[in-house]
Amino acid sequence: MSMNPNEAVTAGVMAGEDAHGELLESIVVVARAFFDAKAASITLLDEKAGELVFEAVSGEGSDTLPGTRFPADSGVAGFVASAGQSLVLDDVSKDPRFARDLAEGTGYVPKALIAAPLLRGEDVLGVLSVLDRNDETRFGLKQMGLLELFAHQAACAVGVVQAARDARGSLDGGGEMAAISRLAGNLAGADQERREAALRLIDALADLTS
Repeated sequence: MSMNPNEAVTAGVMAGEDAHGELLESIVVVARAFFDAKAASITLLDEKAGELVFEAVSGEGSDTLPGTRFPADSGVAGFVASAGQSLVLDDVSKDPRFARDLAEGTGYVPKALIAAPLLRGEDVLGVLSVLDRNDETRFGLKQMGLLELFAHQAACAVGVVQAARDARGSLDGGGEMAAISRLAGNLAGADQERREAALRLIDALADLTS
């Protein structure tokens, strides 16, 4: 049974969102392996709720953290998100920006971490964090620069995911996308004469607005 145009577009949007969600998972897996770390995570900013949301996690917390939310102004991730700047901490216990109670709530309290913002232009989309190197070597400026490259790739993926979600919302609700989708569905079910008349009208509107 074939899908109507509206269903086909919606399915395509959802497939794109799933594919880029998998890309975020791949980024944290590779980042964790690259830095030989105990954990890596991507938290995305939900501006309406004022929260950061664990979107992808590798290593410690991967079974329980995805989907977990916390206040966007809390902890190191909250600082990085608000400042739009990367941060390296070799001893989190000595930094007042580290929220131990928040870390304990995740089930893992790191000793050291490095975090970079996911930037799209001047907008912060979220934060990429890497926690505790297995060999306990220190994070430095070189590692921070490398993490920022990972964060750039993650930001590109997040941008596509958010665009897909916005498009799906338009299809489910109103606006131009929904109108175009309804028109496509109506044309697919129309007889030849009505379809040709509608296409002539669309051509005329295109000429008028060009």
